[in-house]
Amino acid sequence: MKILTIQNRIGIGDMVIFLPFIEAIAKKFATPVYLLTKESSKASQILKSNKNIKEIIILERNNNKNGHHDGLTGSLNLIKQLKSYNFDKVFIFNSSLRYNLITRFALIKNIYQYPLFRKKNQHIISAAQNFLQSNLGIKVDSNPSILVDDEEFKLVKSKYNILSDQKNILLGIGGSGPTKRISPEIFLKFMEECLNKYSCKFFLATGKNEEEQKILKKILDSKYKTQCIALDKLKLSEILPVIKNCNISICNDSSFSHLSAAVGIPTIVLMADTPLLYGSYSPQMHPILPDGEKTVTHDTLGKDKINPKKIFEKFQDILN
Repeated sequence: MKILTIQNRIGIGDMVIFLPFIEAIAKKFATPVYLLTKESSKASQILKSNKNIKEIIILERNNNKNGHHDGLTGSLNLIKQLKSYNFDKVFIFNSSLRYNLITRFALIKNIYQYPLFRKKNQHIISAAQNFLQSNLGIKVDSNPSILVDDEEFKLVKSKYNILSDQKNILLGIGGSGPTKRISPEIFLKFMEECLNKYSCKFFLATGKNEEEQKILKKILDSKYKTQCIALDKLKLSEILPVIKNCNISICNDSSFSHLSAAVGIPTIVLMADTPLLYGSYSPQMHPILPDGEKTVTHDTLGKDKINPKKIFEKFQDILN
């Protein structure tokens, strides 16, 4: 039996969130599934050791609307590509008529999909849970898990001289938007609190965006430079075993918070401007809210009200 799953959201975090549901389908039918997803999800890197995924098919759509799978011509290209696999079933994690028609024209007999035209205010997790409950009768918890190869784990431990008698801490200082990026001063104050009490090594995870690089530079130019290792030049597949070697992560609401929790590391998520769900759906996640806020959502704009003392208190509570 050949089964296709379609997860067309763009983010790495989205890919991590949907992972338990995709894996549940593979386990239900006792066969690895195919996954159609965008390159920006980085599925090829983060799922390379996942035995529930048979093959990742890249959905080539972009903001310029000129991707191989964009528009009418792109739909025809995708139909032809999918038809060549002779899929028996497809599970579509969206409410789009486009993918419904594409999979029909690709001659997939059994099509399972979210209710059409229901995208507005759709809860990212409960929609997926209800989808599998109603179609397959299975209950899936929201607790993603990403495997890290044991040999890669050991190589990283040796390469970076990661010691068990120190606190090895991932700092996810990047973020997809300016309202999510906590200032370097807040991270530096937290680092000061840590180093006053513990021997620490900090791994700085961020992207190559100009503003993210400014935050990285500010931390590397500080007096804590010798305790820091920057990871911005590594691929995600190379960063995952580094995260797995850490005791704890402190991350903005970014891809690194999702990845850290998924590899099983306690993750403090600094929630400044995104619905609280994205920093609390996993049991490994421990959200920190801006001072004075009882919850967060879009337009909370609370990045300057994240309290480094609260981060350190949560850090101690988790590790002790």
